[in-house]
Amino acid sequence: MEIRPIRPDEYDTLGQITVEAYRNLQRDTRYGDYEKELMAVAARAVDSVVLVAVDGDEVVGGVTYVPDAERSMSEFSDPDAAGIRMLAVRPDRQGAGVGKALTAACIEQARADGRSRILLHSTEVMQVAREMYRRMGFVEVPELDRWVLRSPGPDLRLIAFALALNDLGSPATAP
Repeated sequence: MEIRPIRPDEYDTLGQITVEAYRNLQRDTRYGDYEKELMAVAARAVDSVVLVAVDGDEVVGGVTYVPDAERSMSEFSDPDAAGIRMLAVRPDRQGAGVGKALTAACIEQARADGRSRILLHSTEVMQVAREMYRRMGFVEVPELDRWVLRSPGPDLRLIAFALALNDLGSPATAP
C-alpha cells in the first residue's frame, strides 16, 4: 500500500469512498448537505493536502491534511497546529491499517512542517477511529470540542483530539 497526494482523476473515487465510509458508521443515515462537502474532494485539495492510500491501482482510503489554521478546511485557530479532516477508508478495507497509515502520514507531514501539535475531531459513532487515535498517542481535549446544531435530529458533538509533536510520548496540550 502506498500513501501519496491525490491525483485529480481520483477526486470522485475518494469522494464516494468518504460518503460510503461515513454512511457505514450509521446504517441508513444520510448526512444531507454534509455529503456534498464529503464529496467535494477537489475543493479540499485547493488549499489543503489530500492524501490517498492506494493498493495497486485502487484507491482504498484518503484523508485531508490541513497544514495550518489559515486554510479554508481548518477547524481550529491554533497557529502552531495542523489538522486532520475527513479520514475515510473503504468499508471492505477497514481494520487493515489503512486509516493508521493515513494518520501517520499526516503526523509525519505536520512534523516536517514544524507544527507543535496536530488536531482533529471525531464523533461518538466513530468508536474504532477514536480508539486508533488513542493508540497513536492522541488525547481528548474537551475544551476544543465543537457542537453541530442539527435540525431535525439531535445536535452532534465533535470530540477534539490532539497529539503533541514536539515531545514524543508527552500528552498533547491545548493552546
